[in-house]
This record gives sequence, C-alpha cells and structure tokens, in this order.
Amino acid sequence: MKNFLTFVVEWKSAAALVFSASVVLSGAIMLLNGMYSIPINVVISLLIVSMGGTFFQLLAFGERIIKNVRYTIRAVIFVIPFFVLIKITARFFQWFALDNTMLWMWFSAIFLAVFIVWIVAFEIYFRVIGKKYDGLLGQYRKQMEMEGRY
Repeated sequence: MKNFLTFVVEWKSAAALVFSASVVLSGAIMLLNGMYSIPINVVISLLIVSMGGTFFQLLAFGERIIKNVRYTIRAVIFVIPFFVLIKITARFFQWFALDNTMLWMWFSAIFLAVFIVWIVAFEIYFRVIGKKYDGLLGQYRKQMEMEGRY
C-alpha cells in the first residue's frame, strides 16, 4: 500500500508539472496566433494527455514494476501506449479534421521522428556518461591500489 501511495504522489506531482508546462506552451502558441484564451476542450485534452503520459512514463521508467530493462526497451514500453493515448485524444477532441488522412500521417510521422531523435539522443548521452563513470571508477581503483586498500 505504501508503494502505491508513493507512486500516486509521484504521478500527481509529475502530471501537474507536465500539465502546467503544456498549458503555458499552448497559451503562448495561441497568443502568437492571435487568440487570447485557451478553449476548455484544449485544457481538458492537455490534462488527459499529461495525466496519461506521466502515468506511462513512471510505469516504464520507474523501478517499481519493470526492473533491469534496457533504456531503449523502456522507451518503447512508454511510447506505444502514449502514442495510442495521444491519437485517441486527438481524435476525440478533434485536434484536426478526422477525415484528413494526410494530417494524420504527418501527425504520426512527426511523433515517430521526435521519438527516434529522443531515443538516439539518450542512448548517446548514456554511453558518454557511462564512459565517463568507467574512467572515474578506473581512477578510483588505481588510487586505491596505490594506497594498498584494494
């Protein structure tokens, strides 16, 4: 029960931050387009995506349920349900015309492109950081050997 409550608190905090950022970003985009308010359906759709996305993120990247899994696999576990959630939300709240297949293809292609860039960037980051820490660990071991403690 304690783990569940800890998860809920983490989820609420993360969802609130994501929702706040998405409302501010949407407001700025709408302001640049000459709109002076955010329609309630946009706010509700942002809330749904924020809540669902942070839930999937904590599920995929947290250590409570999925343990000892490569980052790339975790990312796929996150992105598939998140993409489904976004697509359902986009359809229900009619982010763009439902019958325009080209827009849906662009939407899916942009989502996939961002996901691929995100995965590649994090893989590079983790490899660079891993090499850095391997080097630091090697220096530490060398120092311990010189001091006779290893």
